[in-house]
Amino acid sequence: MTEGVVLSVNDLSVNFGGLKALNGVNFELRKGEVLGLIGPNGAGKTTVFNALCGIVTPDSGSLSLNGKEIKWPKPYKLAKLKIARTLQGVGLFPDLTVYDNVMIGASKFAESGLMRAAFGTNHKDEKRLKERAQAALERVYVGAVADRRADTLAYPDTKRVSIARALVAEPEILLLDEPAGGLGPQDIEWLNSLINNLKSRTSIIIVEHHMDVVMSVCDRIYVLNFGEIIASGTPAEVRDNEAVIQAYLGTKSKAKS
Repeated sequence: MTEGVVLSVNDLSVNFGGLKALNGVNFELRKGEVLGLIGPNGAGKTTVFNALCGIVTPDSGSLSLNGKEIKWPKPYKLAKLKIARTLQGVGLFPDLTVYDNVMIGASKFAESGLMRAAFGTNHKDEKRLKERAQAALERVYVGAVADRRADTLAYPDTKRVSIARALVAEPEILLLDEPAGGLGPQDIEWLNSLINNLKSRTSIIIVEHHMDVVMSVCDRIYVLNFGEIIASGTPAEVRDNEAVIQAYLGTKSKAKS
């Protein structure tokens, strides 16, 4: 294992009937880095996330955490593996408060004692859970809206709350699925700053179509096309890779703009 690697995927293949969604995908995530997965629509990026989170079952391949090979996880085991994920869609419960939405995320990812607390059976742990939820909201600068219903929030704030819900269990590996989708320039600037701050505590894999975000925050990038890795490297190396330019980024002049 390369020193500092916290997650390693080897020879990952996923088939949907006769469609090969992923074919022999290999990549590794190092401690404290932001790793980008990019590629055209249908390239297999979300399928990678779904395999890591147990939503789809790989046909072949292995997964290692901190140098130890493990079984492909089930969704309910992500907490113990210290993995959390945001969704492409915000995925909040609209008729619940922001506070409740984050606490639900905490109960999903936290240890069993805090799960019991979420149902009101342990008042001491319930208080601790609320404190964790508030701290997560403060980290993404939406602590002031904690008591509001989720369906009253502006869209950028819903994105922040969804990130808070993933952060509340303090994951060691954070999977961000298109976090910049639907955001304007000011909110994207905030997102870039947040991601750069988060990597001091957690290693991050980001799937994102917004290339300004990818090039700004990622330490390394893997490029998928038709379910296979066609390139990898630093943002500068990927930007100037001819295979990437042809498959995803368009002309070379556009890639540099």
